[in-house]
Amino acid sequence: MLRTSVMLFSRTENANPRIGECSMVDLETDVELAIITIDRPEARNAISLNTMDALDKALDGTVGASALVITGGGDRAFVSGGDLKELATLRTELEASAMAWRMRSICDRIAGFPGPVIAALNGHALGGGAEVAVAADIRIAADDIKIGFNQISLAIMPAWGGAERLARLVGRSRALLLAGTGRVLDAVEAERIGLIDQVVPRAEFAAAWRSTAHQLARRPAGEIKRVLDGVPTTEAVAAFARLWVSDEHWAAADKVMNKGK
Repeated sequence: MLRTSVMLFSRTENANPRIGECSMVDLETDVELAIITIDRPEARNAISLNTMDALDKALDGTVGASALVITGGGDRAFVSGGDLKELATLRTELEASAMAWRMRSICDRIAGFPGPVIAALNGHALGGGAEVAVAADIRIAADDIKIGFNQISLAIMPAWGGAERLARLVGRSRALLLAGTGRVLDAVEAERIGLIDQVVPRAEFAAAWRSTAHQLARRPAGEIKRVLDGVPTTEAVAAFARLWVSDEHWAAADKVMNKGK
């Protein structure tokens, strides 16, 4: 597996930026699977402007992969939201709007990835972190994490597409209740209402999401995703027919037909 790191220094004219002013996003790729890790331990993996740039570059590197995983470094935070220390410099409506559109477009890229996307929730997903999580198709979480759309605690609202995606997952009224109150859920409660798809004991977490990701990457889950997203029936049937005549299908079918002989 190939691993690359995308590191960008913060937007400053200072030729010698201070330690802590950089954003790192790791990208692991092999033939089937791409894994993007937001790794900013000094900021609990919060999203800065440079992190947005690094995420965009990392997504460029996922072309050709069959499945994608988004996760965070460490075990404390998946993404703790926006980096308030940096984003506090945005004081005009124009600046705030530009930032929101920038990160919303990145979440749209995650959601629009042609294959299955897994958010591997290694730690808490709060505020903007929850918005990144729901941009994925599937959420697998360690059993000790929490998730919440708690932007209301800062007197703001979700702006990266998360409110709309939350409503599609849990229903409009429940989405309004969660985002409107800022309630933070534990993993078990989030799984119960359909916000998280699978909760795994912490000790088994890394192995579980990697196993699931590789299974999805090796199977025609991308075609299934397109059908679930509403492609025309003719395209769905055509995709099935292509798979039917593939060598992989007949190799698997032969094993079934010859079982027990």
